[in-house]
Amino acid sequence: MSKKIQAIRGMNDLLPKDSDLWLAIEKIINEVLISYGYKNVRTPIVENTETFSRAIGEVTDIVEKEMYTWKDLGGESITLRPEGTAGIVRMMIEHNLPREGIQRVFYQGPMFRHERPQKGRYRQFYQVGVEVFGASDAKIDAELIDMTALIWKKIGLNNVSLEINSLGSSGSRSSYRELLKSYFNDNKLQLDEDSLRRLNTNPLRILDSKNMEMATLIAEAPKMIDYLDDESEQHFLEFKEYLDNLAIQYTINPRLVRGLDYYNRTVFEWISDDLGSQGTICGGGRYDGLVEKMGGNPVPATGFAMGIERLVLLAKEQSEKIQQQKLSLYFVALGQSAQKASMKISRDVHLALPDIVLTNDITLGSLKSQMKKADKSGADYALILGEEELKSKKITIKPLLGQGEQQLISLEGIIQHLRENL
Repeated sequence: MSKKIQAIRGMNDLLPKDSDLWLAIEKIINEVLISYGYKNVRTPIVENTETFSRAIGEVTDIVEKEMYTWKDLGGESITLRPEGTAGIVRMMIEHNLPREGIQRVFYQGPMFRHERPQKGRYRQFYQVGVEVFGASDAKIDAELIDMTALIWKKIGLNNVSLEINSLGSSGSRSSYRELLKSYFNDNKLQLDEDSLRRLNTNPLRILDSKNMEMATLIAEAPKMIDYLDDESEQHFLEFKEYLDNLAIQYTINPRLVRGLDYYNRTVFEWISDDLGSQGTICGGGRYDGLVEKMGGNPVPATGFAMGIERLVLLAKEQSEKIQQQKLSLYFVALGQSAQKASMKISRDVHLALPDIVLTNDITLGSLKSQMKKADKSGADYALILGEEELKSKKITIKPLLGQGEQQLISLEGIIQHLRENL
């Protein structure tokens, strides 16, 4: 017997039993973002490797260890996208979109990172991301938080907390970097191998270390928030005032630096303790210098990304609302004429009541075998149409979950009955 083919480690299938939950979450997210005036965009899954190395930073785990990169037939280095922002910035520059005014966009799709798979963290993972170009005021940063808070509410999540920080301007960040470098140099013996490597290239990334043996050292390091320039301090103050006005609770986390080099000023993460060590479900912030760094004209920008797998895990744990199914019907038809009529009736129901799930039996079996499949389908009701019912222009509605009585109603009134009674 030949060896069974399996998916690549860390790359998972979405199975039919989970698809309703995924679609429900994606629908809520899309509807909220569109309602705030954001437009959907889509970029290629592969980009030139330089797109990511320039944007993310050479001295990051993503670029150094995690990217899926290879040479194509023309000898060009290309990479499966490990995150979404770099490709969106490339698109903005290539098509000169900021020239048309403020750009509010969102995207969704798979990202790829070669890292150790664990709960809620996979090598192929799905994100929804939002990016705004051309707005520098803290008001837009607050709008991003407001949108995500509304999404959690609509999904039904209740154990989610917000952490915020400011990384200052490029100037104040540069001064802070030197201060941090000096601090960690004085404590070199306590640094692990990764931190020693980052000490001279990107000491801020040491603050993001998950090594618990360095926790005290990192906790006692100078805090960026204490060294902000005046403009960044004012921007952060206004950002907090917007959140206070929206009654959105938050915690200031001075160790929050995010894992990518392009951030400045506002950074934030939404976190849940229900996901263990991989508690971040959404993170983002401001990246005002990235467009210029990648070859475009200077444009302020901000955004976030949320992981769909982690939202699905949380929704399964926390949300009763999101797991409520739509009304579901299973159409049992007996005889050739009834089979043909059932297709037209189904089409009319789908047109009139798009929120109802109606599945046609396609086995053409006996009443007993079709009803067995109706029970197994998990539907709320069976619609039963035989030759005799068809002649008398009637149809039977039978509850499948033990509630209510079986009814025989007029075929002509089926849509009205479904709308008013089910």
